[in-house]
Amino acid sequence: MLKVADSLIQTDELSRLAGIVILAGGASKRMGSPKAELILPTGERLLDYHVRQALELSTAMISNIAIMIADNGRGFSITPDLLKKNPQSLVFHLTDYLSANGFSNKILSSNDNKPIETGGALVAIEAALQSLKSLVSSNQLTKDASWQQSWLMVISCDSLIPVTDLWQKLQPYITQAADKSVICLTDNSNLYPLLGLYRLSIEPDLKRYIDDGQRQVMKFIKPIMQPVPFAKAWQDLTNFNTPDAFECACTALRDI
Repeated sequence: MLKVADSLIQTDELSRLAGIVILAGGASKRMGSPKAELILPTGERLLDYHVRQALELSTAMISNIAIMIADNGRGFSITPDLLKKNPQSLVFHLTDYLSANGFSNKILSSNDNKPIETGGALVAIEAALQSLKSLVSSNQLTKDASWQQSWLMVISCDSLIPVTDLWQKLQPYITQAADKSVICLTDNSNLYPLLGLYRLSIEPDLKRYIDDGQRQVMKFIKPIMQPVPFAKAWQDLTNFNTPDAFECACTALRDI
């Protein structure tokens, strides 16, 4: 694991990180309990782990990064000590974006008219992008000519990849793939769109996509996406959906 204090954190205009959204609203059926509430071997809750990491990155970048929690209205709390140590930080829960057409996170299957889950993560990402625009308008975040080229980091609660390590892995591709607006991890067989960077300027297009009743993450990001190969040591740190897989992730975290 990289140490924030020893890291080279680039903060030029085109590489500015405006916000981080932690996706914590999944059903966690196979896990048996909400992933955000899982306890790490250190005694730290998973949600607190991600918030703490995000706060450390914000401090290292000398920038007031908005840290948003998208928990689908579950109201998961944050350990008060984290906020006391960082009183100036912007940490808040998001309300999911509600489509102008009234679509919820479920639509009907064309085969049997039964509700199916279809990528509610995009609704949370849209809410985060809109919140960043609102913060800029209210001068809580710095606005300049390039602010729409800033980025939102998305990190899901089925991952233990440290936020700073993820930023350092993805950040070089901002300039290497300048024509792309989504940068996310991939391995030999899977893409991880919920471990990535989203350019703020995509917000109007994402809003239209959602308002048209669409929820498929891959369909939206495929034309604008730059995949970034997984670090081998991260293979067991993400996509855990069962208690056994979470235990393996905790072991892998200790080993990096």
